[in-house]
Amino acid sequence: MHKRNGKRWLSAAALGTTLAAGAFAFLPTVAQAQDEDSAGQSTTQADFAAAAAEFKVPLSVLLGVAHEESGWQQHSGYSNTGGWGLMNLTEVTPEMAAEGPAGAAGRSDLASFTNHPELHTLRTASKLTGIPAERLQNNRRDNIRGGAALLASYQKKLTGGTSEDPSQWTAAIAAYGKLSDKKAAASYVDDVFATIKSGARRKTADGVTMKADPSAKPVAGQLAKLKLKDASSPAAECPRSMNCQFVPAAPSNGQVSNRPDNGIKITQIIIHTTEGSYDAAIQTFQTPGGSSSQYVMRSSDGAVTQMVPNKDIAFGDGNYDSNLHSIQIEHEGFSAHGADWYTTAAYRQTAKLVTYLADRYDIPLDRQHILGHDNVPGPSTSSLAGMHWDPGNGWDWTRFMRMIGAPIDNGTRGVGAVGTAVTIAPGYNRNLQTYTVCPGDDPTGATTACTQVTEPSSALFVRSAPSADAPLILDPVVHPDPAATGGTDRVNDWSVTVQAGQRFVVAEVQGDWTAIWYDGQKGWIHNPKGKNTVLAPGARIIKAAGTTAAPVYGTAYPDVAEYPAGLSPSTQKPLAAANYAIPVGQAYVADQPPLASADFFPSSGAVVIGAKLYYTIQFNHRYVLVNSGDVTATTSRR
Repeated sequence: MHKRNGKRWLSAAALGTTLAAGAFAFLPTVAQAQDEDSAGQSTTQADFAAAAAEFKVPLSVLLGVAHEESGWQQHSGYSNTGGWGLMNLTEVTPEMAAEGPAGAAGRSDLASFTNHPELHTLRTASKLTGIPAERLQNNRRDNIRGGAALLASYQKKLTGGTSEDPSQWTAAIAAYGKLSDKKAAASYVDDVFATIKSGARRKTADGVTMKADPSAKPVAGQLAKLKLKDASSPAAECPRSMNCQFVPAAPSNGQVSNRPDNGIKITQIIIHTTEGSYDAAIQTFQTPGGSSSQYVMRSSDGAVTQMVPNKDIAFGDGNYDSNLHSIQIEHEGFSAHGADWYTTAAYRQTAKLVTYLADRYDIPLDRQHILGHDNVPGPSTSSLAGMHWDPGNGWDWTRFMRMIGAPIDNGTRGVGAVGTAVTIAPGYNRNLQTYTVCPGDDPTGATTACTQVTEPSSALFVRSAPSADAPLILDPVVHPDPAATGGTDRVNDWSVTVQAGQRFVVAEVQGDWTAIWYDGQKGWIHNPKGKNTVLAPGARIIKAAGTTAAPVYGTAYPDVAEYPAGLSPSTQKPLAAANYAIPVGQAYVADQPPLASADFFPSSGAVVIGAKLYYTIQFNHRYVLVNSGDVTATTSRR
């Protein structure tokens, strides 16, 4: 349930600014290094020195690259880039593509998601050194040797030999960064040399120190040896009044497509939070093997960097079907401190961008199509619990939907008869909710112990009975402990809340409490005199068509028989987690008519459109998909 980790470490030159902004406080301590006698060096320091000597790499170059790649911290396949050890030797597997940002579970072409040499530097290092991959992954000394061997191989290939001058390693350093864009590679090189020039120190029991080398500087002309492309030429797709630039994401972090002209409709806009700084997010998306987004929004002034053309697919939300049909917008900030980061400038500029995109691609302006990452389901049963929870309940959905011309609180407040639909509309500023924030929820490092925080919220808690002291509703997927009796008030526990703008069907009313069908169960929200809901006459109500529960899905792919010869079908199974179905007698809301299933093959550009139609329904805090043939649809009365 935790958000992503950072994947690119900032240079010594940039670190002060970043910490001042409150971002990435978990980075290692970096400071102007002082000259030291090597007699007292740590084991790690000795490992770097030995590897540098063995492969004839300047020690400052090896240390500088390692610092940029890992912050001199040991990693075990950390984050989504599959990086191992201090040298971040990469090994991205198809299994990671299935469960990572691509969310490619069920796809027959899983191997193609990882068919990029830059995602497998671990294998190359193994061939160069003769060291088994497992040792390169888990043994610190061998991992450093593997990184040194890679650097030396790049240097020899690009310049014909090694050199004692760090500046002459400019092209090799750029090659180690695995970045395909000229500007991104230059930025990576600049960061490495900034650390070499200033020196650095990691203060731990087995710390590392790099002496400052003020004379070191990159040789710009060397980058031409890599024949990199300047991919920043496309104009950013933004309203003319917005401050936008285009900086390309790594090619492996998405797919080239031709939406919607190729038949793949763009039907969703997904709002995210970076869990870090604006600049760090851009660097992350330029790092091969991770995630990407069409847009990144700066908190202070709403400036935007587009990183993936809208016609193409960004790996943003861990569900390939959603990625296939959506445009992703990342916002600088931290979900646990949303109110501090979601500024008026960010709201205004996001509203302007979303309105522009919705008009351009005919995207419905409702809460099943303008979504948070926390509203997107996992593509498979095994991925449901681990889906991200950003931007969280600190994003003011009431304000935002009003700004895009689709207010969610217009209409009559109250609760209709059992079987009718209501829109969740608690407001924001006056809707104070208490959450527990723990260190794992807060990458800034400001939270050192689990602490209760009362703050404005877009959400209401859902309980198992009509009482303030009743347990929060239990989703056994998220809380599999057999002893668990309910969910938690953790700020990251998406399984126990409904959000402003979401629609549900009334199941029962008792005093100040309203029951709704939620998560295959009956859940209760505090709703005195209907103050937290608005009647939703005309809403489309979905029920199981037969005498058994209707299955629900996280993706909508065509049937196997519908794929032409030569195209390997993607497959999908109903979500099999506890409660994940529409039981007979329960009802849920679909805001729009059903759409055809679809699939895409980037190797050929082929698109397959299926005959079955799928509704998007509000199931719990997240939506799910349901085959229209398995359900009936009626219109909610008042």
